[in-house]
Amino acid sequence: MNKILLFANTGWYLYNYRQSLARAVAADGAAVVLVSPPDRYSRMLEQAGFAWRQVELSRRAMDPVADLRFFAACLRLYRRERPTLVHHFTAKPVVYGTWAARLARVPAVVNSVTGLGYAFVTREARGRILRPIVIGLYRSALGSSRSWTIFQNPDDRSRFLELGIVDPSRATLIVGSGVDLQRFRTTREPAGMPVVVLPARMLWDKGVGELVEAARLVRERGVPVRVRLAGAPDPGNPASIPESQLKAWAEAGLAEWIGHQDDMPAVYAACHIVALPTYYGEGLPRSLVEAGASGRPVIATDVPGCRAVVEPGENGLLVEPRSVAPLAQALLDLCVGAERRARMGQRGRQMAEERFSDERIVGETMKLYRTMSTLGPGHSPTEGSE
Repeated sequence: MNKILLFANTGWYLYNYRQSLARAVAADGAAVVLVSPPDRYSRMLEQAGFAWRQVELSRRAMDPVADLRFFAACLRLYRRERPTLVHHFTAKPVVYGTWAARLARVPAVVNSVTGLGYAFVTREARGRILRPIVIGLYRSALGSSRSWTIFQNPDDRSRFLELGIVDPSRATLIVGSGVDLQRFRTTREPAGMPVVVLPARMLWDKGVGELVEAARLVRERGVPVRVRLAGAPDPGNPASIPESQLKAWAEAGLAEWIGHQDDMPAVYAACHIVALPTYYGEGLPRSLVEAGASGRPVIATDVPGCRAVVEPGENGLLVEPRSVAPLAQALLDLCVGAERRARMGQRGRQMAEERFSDERIVGETMKLYRTMSTLGPGHSPTEGSE
């Protein structure tokens, strides 16, 4: 029997984004094992009936000692489990997991680039120092003839090709991780003042500060709007917003901070607009797809990942990143345009059904898994990867 390992940097990621894929692997007759550091979601995966293996991982950008221990743990795991295929998600599993898979002679490796992240997009000196190191690590890992790379948006794929990180014959485009259209359903807007939700980790790079300021400008123009921040800080990320700042915004009446939420359909049902003014290196923002599936218009920035979800004027609006004034204007336009919001929400649901459903994304991934076993090095695993 084939055995496929799905490996991410948190149990949260596997639980929320890859359960459908894991179930499809099992339904296809293969053994499936989920791998992550321990958290409350890893326990929930076990309760859902999945085999789960623990590997410790440091979320710090660069931690050589911890990273070496992580690599060694991956090597031990692969030699013990003897998988036929490993699928890595998120940066450190992609890099160190692929090195370990090479030494353990795992027959096939799939790596999902779920966004470029801090090192590629930050303007800070630390990020500029890290960038060539990260590029070198990716190039070393993704150059293996036994691995294929999935990109979630065409911009990231093009950038990796330009940098010589991946071979174009082993670089595949599968847009996002899919959305459960039965869980996320269209609902009527709530009554009252327009509510704008930003659903993301509380990082400066997600545009949280810009949204709070843009909403303040909208209120100054006499249009009421409430900002609701749905997410937790990420202390492992250098761009994490301190909890004290989030509480200060709440105390000043500038934004509500509701923290991490498991029931995201309820969060979308209680709002009018979903905003993600990010300049983080997104893959394909799941929150924008969930918002569309829930019948909500979106405001996002004109950056890779967001461009793959938002058709300006159709299901939402795109604005310049790091700029408050255009964001404020977009907020104003949608806060006063109920009919426009409804039309965009309908189009967002249609796009989710046509392009981003679980069935479609899982189906494309399973097709890659099945096809890889028949391909030798240097051949393209799926049609249309260009």
